Formats: sequence, structure tokens, C-alpha cells
Amino acid sequence: MAPVIALLGPTNTGKTYFAMERMQEHGTGMIGFPLRLLARENYDRLVRARGADAVALITGEERILPPTPRYYVCTVEAMPVDIPVDFLAVDEVQLAADRERGHIFTDRLLHARGLRETMFLGADTIRPVLRHLAPSVEMVSRPRLSTLSYVPPRKLERTPRRSALIVFSIAELYAVAERLRSRAGGAALVFGALSPRARNAQVGLYQSGEVDHLVATDAIGMGLNLDLDHVAFTSLTKHDGVGPRRLHPAEVGQIAGRAGRHVRDGTFGATTDLGDIPPGLVDAVEQHRFEPLRTVYWRNPRLSLSSIASLLESLEHKPPHPWLVRMRHADDQKALEVLARDPDIAALAKRAGDVRLLWEVCQVPDFRNVMTEGHTRLLSRIFGLLIGSEGGLPWDWVDRQVKALDVTDGDIAALLDRIAGIRTWTYVSHRPGWLADALTWQARTRDIEDRLADALHERLREEYANPGAALIARHGDAEIASQLADDGTLLLQGVPAGRLVGFQFEPPPGEASHALRAAANRALRAGIDARVAELCESDDSAFALTAAGAVLWRGSKVGRLLPGERLLTPQAEALASDLLDPPRRERVRRRLAEWVSDHLHRVLAPLLAALHARSSGPVRGLVYRLAESLGSAPRRKLRSAIDPLIQPERRELAGLGVVLGRRHLFMPALLEPEALRVRATLFQVRHPSAIPLPTGPVSLRSGSADPERDAACGYESLGGLLVRVDAVESLAGTAHSLARQGRLHASAALAHTLRCGPEALPGVLLALGFEKAGDGFRAREPRGRPRRRDL
Repeated sequence: MAPVIALLGPTNTGKTYFAMERMQEHGTGMIGFPLRLLARENYDRLVRARGADAVALITGEERILPPTPRYYVCTVEAMPVDIPVDFLAVDEVQLAADRERGHIFTDRLLHARGLRETMFLGADTIRPVLRHLAPSVEMVSRPRLSTLSYVPPRKLERTPRRSALIVFSIAELYAVAERLRSRAGGAALVFGALSPRARNAQVGLYQSGEVDHLVATDAIGMGLNLDLDHVAFTSLTKHDGVGPRRLHPAEVGQIAGRAGRHVRDGTFGATTDLGDIPPGLVDAVEQHRFEPLRTVYWRNPRLSLSSIASLLESLEHKPPHPWLVRMRHADDQKALEVLARDPDIAALAKRAGDVRLLWEVCQVPDFRNVMTEGHTRLLSRIFGLLIGSEGGLPWDWVDRQVKALDVTDGDIAALLDRIAGIRTWTYVSHRPGWLADALTWQARTRDIEDRLADALHERLREEYANPGAALIARHGDAEIASQLADDGTLLLQGVPAGRLVGFQFEPPPGEASHALRAAANRALRAGIDARVAELCESDDSAFALTAAGAVLWRGSKVGRLLPGERLLTPQAEALASDLLDPPRRERVRRRLAEWVSDHLHRVLAPLLAALHARSSGPVRGLVYRLAESLGSAPRRKLRSAIDPLIQPERRELAGLGVVLGRRHLFMPALLEPEALRVRATLFQVRHPSAIPLPTGPVSLRSGSADPERDAACGYESLGGLLVRVDAVESLAGTAHSLARQGRLHASAALAHTLRCGPEALPGVLLALGFEKAGDGFRAREPRGRPRRRDL
């Protein structure tokens, strides 16, 4: 049997280096890393040693496959374990205990083997469980070559040079970086939402000596080899996707172990904001002695794909051993549970092949790491398009999604959001059969990601790597008094520092001080939770909707409407802001979505009530078509459905508030000013390139006619005028009555019906089907058939 070796030890003990060298002693090999960044870094290293033709790179977002590679460098999830290789290694195997990805590592520990040698790399805490997972494993310890020592807490601003400050939220990341910029010349930032390119650029900023401090989340704990002398914790509590919890001692050790390198000693400690680290934890980190893992996460490898229900049931199978814990928190399962409740998805996924495709779609990552409703909507759309297509996703649809992300302006939050979005499309472009001409899409999405990453690096550099300005120089951070006025003006030490408009900070006109902006952001972030709560608890009267689809809170833009599946079901989106991390932004979005839904149900209540009424089939069909144009539609387009209606069905329509006019089917209640404004907004959201239509007047001069827009907004274009449909019906009825009496003239009294001058009437009457007769008008005789009166 080929040997299985576990190379165990703390960080900075050369485990990865040893495994990479060992792999090259074999004819073929494969190694799996926990991060795409690490896979790319080691791929580049191996290419330099062995040449590009000998090395393949396989991650969820990137594939470089020469014709006959000898070595495969992969992320753990993307390892093609069905390819036989002499040597196989998996890095950071203690992540089998991770509640979001642990089952993947456990599967590799159980089933992935090299033909001649297998090597597992990780922390010593995995040792007891590893004996269960691989009974024949040979344990090899790798001692740390340098000493890691604890030092007492220091003020954040007095953290020594070549230090990393560790935070556990994006808000704290920015706040700490701002404080360092004002006193210590700035910092580079490392956190999970950065793309590999932006992350490398920020690390380069630190390594080059342009800044002396690094502010990082626990993303620093894996795979970053830095010239760090000291690691300072600002907190020992993190949010792990389920809730806040204390860091495990082994996690503290993993992060603290980044201080020192090879034989150079390092130190760790805390800021005075956190205080002393407990002695027991200090001793565990210094001695590298941590509580061993007793369990790891597991998922049933034999999933049933005969139906959605059976797939969900097989995901719930209990583990066969007590040291295995069933995976409950994986994003793919969460997505499947959401989509399984959608009746449209359930109707499409009937066959085993369809269920398999659905499961593959659910594995598209949410790089925003929030698993929002927007992500599951995207997955639903992708599945619906794939299931109904032979050639993959429609080119024009994907082009629109990708093109919307190809924008390099905006603030840090907007760039991070676009990077997360384009990474999703990079992942999709690597799914076999999902896109025609996949190589073109892969190159395009990678190019966009690179440009967004470069723009993000520059924003971060400008924002956090510049020296502080006069305000910060004169006052210590603790001394800067801040006040937010009712109109949103922010005062720092009594000096106006800009305005908070919604959740967007606007510095004073011409203000170029990065330090002033940093101090303002810090002051604002201190109260951001209260402001989010204030929005979420606001009465409906605090919100409004603009004609362009912007959602206002207290008169400031905080969100916007996006097209939904139908005109009546737009989606609400909270605007990106540096002050809103993904969870806070999602809270804002939910409140905006709730208000939008309530607002539409109130303003368009008659139409929605008619849609949900228990009507006869013909009536229900007509109401549905009426709803598609938001409450009014030309009668000629519905004639085939209207003509067969019997008298009780016509009374039924009238009971629902629908008028069956000569030219239009409409609901008078939806011609009130507020309803007309909402209808125009809904149409504009669906058709942003359409020319907006002023709403409310009985008639107005029309530019170019747009029948779909006009109907949705309650108007008809007649002879150069846009006329509200109720006025069209009133004018048509009066005109036909006068024509029968031979007294139809373009009079001022008749023009008053449309609130227009008499000179505009001839064109309107001609458009209504009348013709000139002497100095007046008469009804035009239909050609080829007897004249009949419209019902």
C-alpha cells in the first residue's frame, strides 16, 4: 500500500515548501490548496521550476490545462481526484472542521490518494481525527524554527513598525486603517472579499515598505508569507456565518504565527482597546499546544439525484461514525433549500439529469458571502435558462450581466461588489457546457476582474496609505468630537466635514484631505448600526419613490428598483456604501423591499385585488393581460378575448372596477395621480432606455409615440397629443353622439374635454376614425362591410 504521511505543525514551518519539493521527485502529482490565491502562487512557482507545459492550474475560477501536464495545482474543491497521479497532497487539512467547507476536506482525507505517496499538511490539532480518517497514516511533526512570544497591550497608534493588526469585521478594518493613516502613515488592507490580484497588490504595498502596517481579517492566517515582526489583535470574537463566537485557541495561534519567519522570532499581543490576552491562551499560543479536534464535518458522498426531494433527503443522511458531523451550513445546500420551495423550479427539475444540473447551479459561489435573495434569484435564472437551452446560456443575456459590472469608477464598496459579481461569472464560464465559446468569456471576465482589482487597489491606496492631515495631526483620535446634525451635516471638532446623504458621505466641495475623510468615516461608522436600525424602524411615510425608480429615505437616495420577473414585481436594491458591510446592506435592502411591496399593494390595490379575485376563466385571462400593461390596454389588442364575453362576465368585469370602453379596457382607480406616477416608474424600471412620460395631465403634446409605454402609463397617442384613456373614452362617446346628430365640430367646448385648444382637435378626431365633412366631421364609413356600432 502506498504510504500516507501527515506533515503536522504550526505556521511558518515549511510544510508547503516541503510538499511542493517532494511532489517534483515524482513523475506526476497533484496538490490541493484552501485558497485560489495560494493555488495561483504555487502554480507560478512550479511553472518557473518545471515549465508551463508540465503544470496545470485548476480552480473554480481559473483553468490552465496544457495537453499533457505532469503536475496539477488546484483548490481543494476543484481537485480532479479521478485522475491517477503518483503523488497527492492536501494543504491545511484541519479545515475539515470548518463549518462551511469542512466536508470537502473530509472527503479528500477519506478518499483522495496518490498511487505512490499521499501527504496531508496541517495543524497538529487534526491528529486524533486523522487516525480515524486514514488509519495507516504516518504522523510527522514539523517544529517551528523561531520563537513566538507575547508582549503586553499597546495603544493602536503605537503599534510597532512591521506589524499586522487583526480585525473581524469590515467596519473595524476601515476604522483601524483610518486611525493608522492619521498617526502612522497608513496601512495596507487584507481581507477575504479582495480578489487575488488586489490582495497581492496590497501585500506588495506593505512588503515594499511604502506602509509599515497591515490591517487584516483572519484571511491573513492562511498562506500569506509576510515580513511581519508583530501581530496585534483588536478583538478575539468573530462572526462565522451563523453567529458571533470567541476564537478558538488554535485559530489565535494560526494568526499569531504569521509573526516571525523561518528562524526570525516574532511577537503577538493585543491593542489596549482589547486589553490583556488571558494567560492560558498566551501559554497555548507560545507553546503551540491546542485542544485537539474531536470531530470533522462530513457530507453523504452518495447523493440521490432522482428528484429534488430525494437529493435533499440524501443530504440529511447521518454520518456513519461519531467523529463525523453532518454538514449543515454549506452555501450550496442553503441555495438548494431556497430554490426547492420555488414551484417553477420544481416543475422544471423532474428528471435525474435536471436535478443534477440544479445541484451544479446551486454550487455557484456567492462571492459576497451573504447568500442574499439576489444570489438565489440569479441561480434560479441560470437554471431556468440552462434547462430550456441546447447551447447554454443566451449570449445577449450574459453579455448584459457582464457589461453592467465592467465599470471601474465608484467607491470601495461598489468596486468590491462588482468584483464579487464578475467572479461569479468567471466561475460560470468554467462550467462545461454552460456557455458557448467559453474561452472568450473566461478571458473577458478575467480582464474585467483585473481592471476592477487594479481600480480597487488604487482606491484603497488613496484612502488608507496617505499621511494624515491637520485635523488628525492636532487631535488624537479619542479627542475628536463628532456630531451629526439633523440635515446630515457632520461636524468634527465643530468643523463641518461633509454631509451624510442616506448612507453616502459627501465631503465638502473641493475638500482633498484624506485624513479628514478618514476621521469622518470613523465617526460615521461608530454610529452606523443605529442609523441602519433607524431606517429599518422608520414608518412608511419616511420613504418615497422617484420617477426613475430611486428609493428615498427622508429625501435621500438609499436604494433603487431593478427589473423583476414582471412589471408588477420589481426588486429592491440597497445602494453600495463604504459604511455598509454586506450584512448591514442586506438589512437595509430587506426594509426597502418590504416598503416597496407595501407601497405597490396600496397604490395599485384595485388591480392586485382583481388579479387575486375568484373570477371566471375568461375574466381572469383579461385581468391578467390588463395587469401586464399596469391597468389599461387598447381594446383592439384584446378584441378576441372581449367579443365572446357573455353578459354575466361583463358584469363581473365591472364589479372588479374594469371599464370596457370603445377603445380601451381600463381601471379608473388607476388613473389617479399617485397611481399614474407609480405606473410610469414601473415601466421606466423595466425599460430604462425609454423616454420618460410626464404623468397626470389629461393631455399633453407627444414626441415620438411608444404604444407600450403609453398604455402602461394610461395614455394613448392621438394626432400629436397624448391623451389619458378616460378622456379618450369621454371624447369618443361625445363625438359619436354629436356625429349622429350632424353637429360634430372642433369646438372649444369639445376641446375642454381634453384640456387643450380647439386647434388640436382636428388631428385627434381624425385619429379616432372621424373624417372631414364640410366645416365639421362625421364618422368614417368602414370599407367593404356595413357600418356597425362598437359595443
